Formats: sequence, C-alpha cells, structure tokens
Amino acid sequence: MGEVQLEILADIIKERTGTAVSFGQGSVAYKETIAAPVEGVGHYEPLKHYAEVHLLLEPLERGSGLIFECDCAEPLEPNFQRLVMTHLKEKTHKGVLTGSPITDMRITLRSGRSHIKHTEGGDFRQAVYRAVRQGLRSAESILLEPVYDITMILPTENAGRAISDIQRMNGEMQPPVTDGENTVIKCRPAAKMNGYQRELSAYTSGKGRMFLSFGGYTECAEPQKIIDDTAYDCDGDLENTADSVFCSHGAGYNVRWDKVTEYMHLPSILKKREDTQDRPFTVRKSFQALQAEDKELEEIFERTYGAPKRDRRKAFEPVKKTAAQYKSKPYVRPDKEYLLVDGYNIIFAWEELKKLADQSIDLARSRLINIMSSYQGYKRCELIIVFDAYKVSGSRREIEQEGHVSVIYTKEHETADSYIERAARGIARSENARVRVATSDGLEQVIIMGGGALRMSASELLEEVKAAENSAEKYLDKRRS
Repeated sequence: MGEVQLEILADIIKERTGTAVSFGQGSVAYKETIAAPVEGVGHYEPLKHYAEVHLLLEPLERGSGLIFECDCAEPLEPNFQRLVMTHLKEKTHKGVLTGSPITDMRITLRSGRSHIKHTEGGDFRQAVYRAVRQGLRSAESILLEPVYDITMILPTENAGRAISDIQRMNGEMQPPVTDGENTVIKCRPAAKMNGYQRELSAYTSGKGRMFLSFGGYTECAEPQKIIDDTAYDCDGDLENTADSVFCSHGAGYNVRWDKVTEYMHLPSILKKREDTQDRPFTVRKSFQALQAEDKELEEIFERTYGAPKRDRRKAFEPVKKTAAQYKSKPYVRPDKEYLLVDGYNIIFAWEELKKLADQSIDLARSRLINIMSSYQGYKRCELIIVFDAYKVSGSRREIEQEGHVSVIYTKEHETADSYIERAARGIARSENARVRVATSDGLEQVIIMGGGALRMSASELLEEVKAAENSAEKYLDKRRS
C-alpha cells in the first residue's frame, strides 16, 4: 500500500478501536538448508531415561520443503519408530545461522535404540530434537532469502531509475517492454526489494505500479551481513540444544555436540558396512591357550587377594535338597481382580472405534467408556481406563469416575504406558490381587509380564467383551420368557 492508504487505514483503526497504530517496514523471513548429507545424533540418558536416535539429513532442490522418511530396521522397535516420526513432524526446527526455519531437506530415521525398562515417550522427543540440531550444527549451512516475481508498470521516463535500482539490489531482470507512454519491467529481485513500493510511488509521482507474487527461496546474496545483524547464538539457545545427555555413575552429564560421536552407543550410519567376505579370518584360540590364560588370571588374583579358601571337589558334588525345599507353596486365591486398559491403543485396534476416531476422537473415547462400563457390570472387576495426555502442555493427571469405571488422563510428559506400568506394579505389591493389562503394544506387554501382571491383547479383550454381551442377552431373554 501507499502512504495515503496507510494513513487512511491508521485513522480507521483509531476511530473504531481507539488505538493509535503506526506502520514500519516488514522484516524478511529467511530460511536455512544444508550443502551436503550429514548424520545427526541425539542421545538422552539422564537417570532412569534412555533414547538414542540417528538421522540422515540430505539437501534437496529449491522449493522441495521438508520431507520426512523412515528407513530403520532393528534395534529400534516399530512403535518407537512411529514416535520418532511424530516428533520430527510436530515442530518447526530452527537452523543454526540465524535461527530461521529449515527447508529443502530430507530427514530420514536410520537407526535408534531404546531401553526395555527406562525408556518413556518423552525421551525420544528429546533425542529427536537434539539429533536434528546436532546434524545441522555439524553440516555446512546455507542461508536462503525469499524472492518475488515482480512486474512494474511505470512511465518510460522513469524506467532508467527502476533498472538502476534493480541492478543495485542484485535482481534478475528481463528486457523491458515499452507500451505507449509506459514501460513494463519484469524482474526477480531478492530480499533487498522489500519496501520498494513506496520508493517507486515517490519518484513516479504515484504513476508507477508493482505487482508481486512469491517466487520461492534462493541463496542469500550477503549471508554474512545478515548473520552478523541477527547475532543468533546457536549454542546459547538452550531450548534448541545440539548437545546430548549421557549417564555415568548414576547421574546424567552433558556432552557437547562435537563430542557426541565419541560417546554414542550405536555405530555411525554413514560408516561403510563391512562386507563379510572381506573380513579377515579369525583363528580361534586352542584349549591349551585358554587354560594358560585362566592360570595367569588365577595367579594375579591370588597375588592381590590371597589364595581362595575353598575345596575344589565341592564343585563336582551333587546338590542335595530336603523334602521341605521341594514342597510347593499353597495357592492363595486373589481377593480382587483389576483390569487396566490402554485407552488409545484399544481405540485404534478395534475397527468400530477406529472409524469413529476418524470422525471424532472424543466420540470414540466415549464409546469405549460405555462399552467397558457394560463389561465391568458383567465381570465385577476394578476397571481402569488410561488415556495419554502427555502432549498437552500444563496438563495435570485427572481421574474421573464413570459409573464403576475409573477414567484417568495422564499428566504432561507422562505416557499411558508408564502410568500403567507403575500402577500394575503398585497393585501387585500392595494387594492380593489379580492384575490384567489390555494393550497390543508389544514392548508394554513385556514390561507388564516383568511386573507380575497378566497381559491381554486388544483382540482378546474384544472377544471377552462380545462374550459378556452375549451372556447378558441370553440372561435377559431367559428373564423375559
């Protein structure tokens, strides 16, 4: 807009809202990319947490945007692979030159590792963010600036000034075309053309017009000047750190981004895989050599701690057990039965609820609660349904009572898996109860078995629900007859 239009707009705003406004020149929205493929490593291992992610960052053609792919086999489980892809897409990743968003890049998950006991959902979020940042920090970054396809229509007498300005601003220009008293100039200038509309209106006495359309991004003409003016401290941006966290002697410690490759637990994805045919043949040690090594180790032990006081013949004597040791413990019938249900896992495993979730997740959640309420009335068990809310910022754990069913929404950074694991262990230790957990998450099932609870897949739960519904219908038919 011109100066007159902006003044009118400011008067309208003040008249309608009572607020005085002024207009300044807009800032340029820069972006960043990389020059060559690079590996990004993120490791997050404070005490009782664990996740490691290896990403491959590759540059793409201008205008490609960001593409996320997964090309990862073992040792990272499929459910964690999906979690990593979710965390890659959920955030606008910043570059390291000016803190601008990254673009024109393919980011591929190539490798990763979890821990069967200590890994929680939020651990991979930290590892993914750090891996992207570490890859950008290790790469040669390129600063990109926006370009516009501009058509200027101005009096022919002012065309020389316009052509000179375009050349001064490093713009690409087509040959001007004269149309009567006016000249049409098509050009593709870079970010320096920002705010040129006012200048054009001034030196053409309002006769010059500009039409702009976005033309994509290109390499910045003066990147170092922009970087210096921005003064972005990539290492001081703690919310987007490239460093990793490792654990030693029961405590986590920070490792700088340029040292992470020396501490990471998985091999580099850029390292060429060794061909098994080219590997040197390894000669196995003979039995005599192994005996000599054992004897040498035994001598070192005796010099340090003294000769062991034990009878070597005792090791070959059979173990004798008394009748009391063979006696099995009597079976104790549990006082209660608990059923813990991973809510969203069941919703996306049952076809009926999955279709409802495509329309409304709230509708699918209500339907699951109603189904499980009817099931609880037939089974007479303590039924708890747990829903993930760990992505909801500032959320606290909420417990609602729907009839005889307890519905729990986890707090921020707490997954349903971790809550169910702790609840199952706590119930098994404090009460004489039979605890079952309904989920189709393979890793969670393994953890549950280790805690003493019984596992149940989503399909098995569906069969039990249908059997309960059939029994209830038969009972009602019998009452009616």
